[in-house]
Amino acid sequence: MNMMTTPMPAGMQALADFDHARHSSSPQVRLQEVRSRAQALHERMMAEPEVLFYRSFNLIRAPYPTYYAFSGVFAHRGFKFPLIHLFNKLFVVQYRDHDKVLRTLMLSPTDHEANRETPFFKRLAQGVPRSLINVIAPQYNTVEGALAECGITPDQVDYISYDHLHTHDVRKWLGSHGQPGYFPKAKLLVHRQEWASTKALLPIQADWYCPLGIDGIAPDRVITFEGSLSLGPGLALIHTPGHTEGNHAMAARVPDGIRVTSENGVGVDAYEPLNSRINAVRRYAQHTGVEVILNGNTLEGSNDQYISMVLEKTLAGRSANPDYPNCATSSERTPFWAFPGDVASHLFGEAHFGQVQRQTK
Repeated sequence: MNMMTTPMPAGMQALADFDHARHSSSPQVRLQEVRSRAQALHERMMAEPEVLFYRSFNLIRAPYPTYYAFSGVFAHRGFKFPLIHLFNKLFVVQYRDHDKVLRTLMLSPTDHEANRETPFFKRLAQGVPRSLINVIAPQYNTVEGALAECGITPDQVDYISYDHLHTHDVRKWLGSHGQPGYFPKAKLLVHRQEWASTKALLPIQADWYCPLGIDGIAPDRVITFEGSLSLGPGLALIHTPGHTEGNHAMAARVPDGIRVTSENGVGVDAYEPLNSRINAVRRYAQHTGVEVILNGNTLEGSNDQYISMVLEKTLAGRSANPDYPNCATSSERTPFWAFPGDVASHLFGEAHFGQVQRQTK
């Protein structure tokens, strides 16, 4: 049964579409069952109303090892580029919940300075002058600036969420040890397993989590959920384990279909490798038959991650470019001037749908 582990807020509903979908001992049976259910959910969500407002912002670029970004592709060959560039995104969504109440969700609000304490990236930056770091990892926007550009005040934000908690320090947003946070009312929506893992990490996990990133967060500011969750018509958080055990994807009904956001993959090349303009990625898919390529810095469950990525791209459907699914990843691999020749198959970039809704008293 799909049960919340903290009381379900008014206006939300459990989403049971994928309950027990992975119980078979056969990986192929699990894959086909999840694919079938994802297609059914796609058709249902396409009939639901669009969210009221959806806007994504480019926040900061971050170098990331190619070996992780395209897991398996370069196991038997050299890298043309040992590092790629990921564009970390922020998503601001307004919607009506199931009680028809106006809600505001922010997906992936990032505290860039605090996140630099993540052990992997801290080691990567050792010995690099701060001035050069700002060239290699330039910042384009802030959460505060993006919110102001939307015309939304911090007290209007109901929820924040992350597809998983790698690198994130949430204390600035929610407050810690009694000190107030930037969002006075917002609560964190997080999968129960992700929250449990973050409190008791193994060393292979801890390298990617920000130390003390959830330290001192008041329990009443955290909503943990089991399985998947419908926030309102046209908006859902889908449990897509793999990259982490508690990973979830946001699915939002927008004018160009359903946009699905996760970091199980790092862009369209990962979700449709047979159509990739990256020769090594396309050839790997041709030789092995893989449908997707995992983001593999922490392979907490590679079979589950593979199935989850198929779920995500099936639920998303085709994008405006029919060669690729509508998977607008939370960290999108993008070309960078320092890596000449690093091609982009298709980029979502920043998106803006609908208009901000003003809350009435």
